Parts: sequence; C-alpha cells; structure tokens
Amino acid sequence: MAASVSCCRRLSIGAQGKELLAAVDSFLFDCDGVMWDGARAIGGAAEVVSALKARGKRVYFVSNNCTRSREMYLRKFEALGFQVQRDEVFGTAHCCALYLRDTAGLRGKVYVLGSEGLCSELRSAGISVLGGVREEDEGLAVSECVLDSEVRAVLVGYDENFSFVRLAKACGYLKNPDCLFLATDPDPWHPLTGGTVVPGTGSLTAAVEVASNRKAEVIGKPSRFMFDCIACNSGGLDPARALMVGDRLETDILFGVNCGMQTVLTLTGVSSLREAQANMASDRPSQRKMVPNFYVDSVADFLPLLKD
Repeated sequence: MAASVSCCRRLSIGAQGKELLAAVDSFLFDCDGVMWDGARAIGGAAEVVSALKARGKRVYFVSNNCTRSREMYLRKFEALGFQVQRDEVFGTAHCCALYLRDTAGLRGKVYVLGSEGLCSELRSAGISVLGGVREEDEGLAVSECVLDSEVRAVLVGYDENFSFVRLAKACGYLKNPDCLFLATDPDPWHPLTGGTVVPGTGSLTAAVEVASNRKAEVIGKPSRFMFDCIACNSGGLDPARALMVGDRLETDILFGVNCGMQTVLTLTGVSSLREAQANMASDRPSQRKMVPNFYVDSVADFLPLLKD
C-alpha cells in the first residue's frame, strides 16, 4: 500500500485500515508514550500486541530509553501484562552493545556517561566499562583525575549524575582522534508527570560535542542502526512491509521515514497532531520528513481492525 509521507490522515477502521494491516508483516512500536505511560500500560496496548501476533504479524519494540537493559524491559512488559519475547526488544542500551562489539569491533574499554542499565547491557556483551553510575574519582578536581589508557570509546547516555568532572574526562578521552564517540539517542528532553521536563541524552551529548569539538554518532532513532539490528537478528526485514508506530515526530516518525517504512503517530505521548500538521505545511524539507502517514488517538485504535 503506497502512501505519501505528507498524508497525516486518521487511520480508519474501514477499508483503508484493513488494507494497511494486510500490507504490513512487521510492526515496530516505541515503548514510552506508546505501550505505557510511566508505570501504567496504555489501555488496549497489550491486547493489540497479542492480536497482531495471533494474526502471524511480527512485532518488535524499539526504544530510545537507554536506562533499561533488555532484561529490565522484559520485566516491565511482564508486569504490565504484555506477552513479549527477548528477541523482540531492541532498546538503545542493547543496540549500543551490538554496535561496539560487532560493528566497531571495540578492543578496549568504553567510558560511559549513563545508567546502570546501560552499563549492565554493555557488560553482558563482554565490553569493559568505566564510568557509569559509579565514578571513583567523583568529587576530585579535574587536575587530579587520571585517564585510563585503555579507553577506546566514549558513550553518552541519559546520566542523572552528569557533572563537570565527567564532562572533562569524556573530553580528555576524545582528544584521541581514534577514540569512538557515540550517543545512545538524540532526545533533547523527556516529559515528567505534571507537565515538567528533564534534559535528555541529546542535551548532554551537545555539551560533550561543544567541549570536545567532536560530533557523536547516534545509535538510536532516527538513525537506521536499530532497524539494521532487527533485520540482522530476525533473518531480514522488508521496510516496504513494515510499520513504525511512535509518539515522537523527530525520533519515531523520522526513523520510520529514514528506513523506508510507513508510519503512525499515536497521540498518547510527546508530539501532537498540531505539530505534525505544522510540519506538513512547512516549506522546509527537514520538517516535511517528520510527518506520519497516519495518526491514531492511541494504539488501542488498532483493535477494531484486528477483530475477526
């Protein structure tokens, strides 16, 4: 089913929706704001996943949240009533581990600005980690910090303990042009309950980029590396028969467009329909790429299409 990137139509439960469902073999879902909202599952989300699988559809979960390892995701899915398998989950922590181990062939240590979930996923892949939640020389003056000569990569993730010392150490390692510089995701901020926001990985990465005069390679959405991870680990993935469902235009929807998939924006998370329509009306190509083919109020809107 061919659809223009500039459509942004409500997904109907009639012939249009059924045609889309028949044309798609693989569904890729974001998690935060799509499958759940904090500690609460989005109504109908678990039922949609089960119904898709019952119809023989392949379902994958692609999240830019780097604070969770694969095992942590599985525990959350189970707690919220989802039936999900380990090989269906592709968070940025897992994909960063795959990149460092398999794509980059890292021979050395990685200095991490990030959470224990990210570090544990790297360790599970056999990667030696420095930094993370536990910083041995935290509180020392920058001049007193000693750099490890075996560090061959710097990885920036969501780090609630981000500090001047950590920034300085990351820059110290990045003075070596052979040191890899990666970021888990470009998310500039994250919403909290009550309407407040907190800085995201993209904000921290920007600080390191400016201070080091280096540019990070981003592993998460909208980079297509996560798509390639799924394709490599699932025996292939045809983008023409795949659908990306997400709540954020600049990551989820742009990821789908970059990978050649059709896209659906769900209005239970970050981006609004007004923002999507503004992008559609823009004369800037970069904004017009961030327009979904369809939108739904929530993933529960798929349920009527999945009834026999």
